[in-house]
Amino acid sequence: MANITITVTEFCLYTGVSEEELDEIVGLGMIEPCDTRNPPWHFDDSAVALVQEAMRLRRELALDWPGTAVTLTLLEENRRLQRENHQLIQRLTRFTSH
Repeated sequence: MANITITVTEFCLYTGVSEEELDEIVGLGMIEPCDTRNPPWHFDDSAVALVQEAMRLRRELALDWPGTAVTLTLLEENRRLQRENHQLIQRLTRFTSH
């Protein structure tokens, strides 16, 4: 299933970020345009969802964009570790039940 792609203008309208903020978000590596070699930029729907989460964090925690980028990285790492822990518990349960 293909992702939906949107223009910079549409992205800013959907998320509420300005073009300057979008430049900073991309510069921090929080999201990437679909094809960085061919301007103008287009973004997929997963980038919209990520920036909406970032906007929520900014509001709730009063963070700047660099702080938001670090927070998103830590949250994703936490999710990854939780998944890994769950998988290890499942393996251990299978091993110890025999």
